[in-house]
Amino acid sequence: MLVGYARVSTQTQSLDRQIDALVAAGVDRRNIYKEKASGKKRDRPELQRLLDELQEGDVVIVAETTRVSRSTKDLLELIDAIRGRGAEIRSLSEPWLDTTDSSPMAEFVRTVMAGFSQLERQMTSERVKDGLKAAKARGRKGGRPSKRNAHADAVMALYKGGLHISDIAKHEGISRTTVYKIIGEQEELES
Repeated sequence: MLVGYARVSTQTQSLDRQIDALVAAGVDRRNIYKEKASGKKRDRPELQRLLDELQEGDVVIVAETTRVSRSTKDLLELIDAIRGRGAEIRSLSEPWLDTTDSSPMAEFVRTVMAGFSQLERQMTSERVKDGLKAAKARGRKGGRPSKRNAHADAVMALYKGGLHISDIAKHEGISRTTVYKIIGEQEELES
């Protein structure tokens, strides 16, 4: 039986692209294990459930290796765990990951290619870090823009006008904690 595994790193990301690819490869939607969790986490309940429920002769299908593993060691351990249950694994985007071919050359190619995949992920991570460092050196900050800056003038005008904190928060659509922080920052600047 074909069994699929789809994973994204955050709750806001969509699994649709992977699920569509798995279904197109012949996996029944009912046999797709879906997970929204970082690939860096070792504890992924749906992946563990998939492994626990594997039957001899099953083939685990993934859209790409990054969905199931983040390192060569992790991928090789996962392959061993799947094969230890009498099952196989195949990636739709990396033809080298297909354990139904167990020849020595195929085993060697899998190991080398898994290493290249890990190298590519690490190089991408380094490029992102370098880009963030360069942006920071130019005075740019990453992350979500602060609500405090966008609401500071209005909050202070309402506060100085005598409005209660909870009313200011409702009026501006922000939390009371944010209102308090804005007031505190502004009073600190004024002193």
